[in-house]
Amino acid sequence: MNEIVVDGEPLPYTEGQTVAAALVAAGRVAWRTTRVGHRPRGVFCGIGVCFDCLVTVDGARGQRACLVPARPGMTVTTLEDDDD
Repeated sequence: MNEIVVDGEPLPYTEGQTVAAALVAAGRVAWRTTRVGHRPRGVFCGIGVCFDCLVTVDGARGQRACLVPARPGMTVTTLEDDDD
């Protein structure tokens, strides 16, 4: 089975899934919060128009999880710092 590493933990995914799809399939519907109010955010539009699903992928910050195809061994960090 294919796996990515999310916040230090292995997460299985199906070939062809995006990072967001793998997170949602694993039951994670929110993985960051808004700067004001700290409201939970995850996938909203699912097509890369909004910025609710931001993650860090292999050290590259601000990646939209709904657009990034999951790859074996990929390292994903959630809970982006919105102060940038």
